[in-house]
Amino acid sequence: MNAVSKQTMRLQSILREPLLHFLVIGAALFAYFQWSSSGSSAPNRIVLTAGQIEQLVAGFTKTWKRAPTDPELKGIIDDWVREELSVQAATAAGLDRGDPVIRRRLRSKFEFFVEDMSESAAPDDTSLRDWFVANQTKYRTDAKFTFQQIYFSKERRGDSSSSDAALILSRLAAEGLGSDDLGDPSLLPRDLRMVTAREINETFGSGFADKLNGLALGRWAGPIDSAYGSHLVLLRERVDGELPEFVSVRAAVERDYLTERRRQQLDLAYQALVKKYVVVVEAPENQVPDPVRAGR
Repeated sequence: MNAVSKQTMRLQSILREPLLHFLVIGAALFAYFQWSSSGSSAPNRIVLTAGQIEQLVAGFTKTWKRAPTDPELKGIIDDWVREELSVQAATAAGLDRGDPVIRRRLRSKFEFFVEDMSESAAPDDTSLRDWFVANQTKYRTDAKFTFQQIYFSKERRGDSSSSDAALILSRLAAEGLGSDDLGDPSLLPRDLRMVTAREINETFGSGFADKLNGLALGRWAGPIDSAYGSHLVLLRERVDGELPEFVSVRAAVERDYLTERRRQQLDLAYQALVKKYVVVVEAPENQVPDPVRAGR
């Protein structure tokens, strides 16, 4: 094998070395950082303030239940500087772009920043009372019902479940039958006491509670359809929902008021930001939502 062939094989072997790849990447990054910082007369600076050092020391102390030694403090500072260097270098190289985790984290930090910057004094009672009146449905208590029901299974009786229930209803009215042995067996409760409309709908299906509102007290009525079949209902008691006194729900009102105020402030921040950009959504026509096409 001649000298030229040996040199060629040696060069190929070197080019396959991982260390060389690392050095080339490092040189490319260095050249990129040099190019990206060219034109700026001020050198890049990393500043760790006294306040930040106090926070680092406090974090160490909280974890280890003691203050750091001098070598430990130097290690903490060195680690912080390395982290800051890596973050700035990675950002300059664009390594943060296209990463959904980083994007979500940055959005979260931005929104927290906006909320902190726009945080104002606690609302006064007048503002809270106005909010309470305007949003009173949020604080109105649910109506409560006490009733007994007889169940007629749609699975067992099919389409005749409703007509069978109507037949039993006429016998209950005419003959005064006892209800314990009527209807079909079920895991549904036969007697319910002071249950809310939400709880009734969770048990019998959406809308069932609304059908109880028009029933007369103390008389069997129906059939009332549910997600499971048909029912005869004896309504014994109904307690309407009511609006509580403001003072009893003031804490909840203030919490909701502040949440809505923060949402509005964040909306204003985004509205101000979007004016600085031209938003272009490239997608097939049939996949673009109407609000985007309409420019809203």
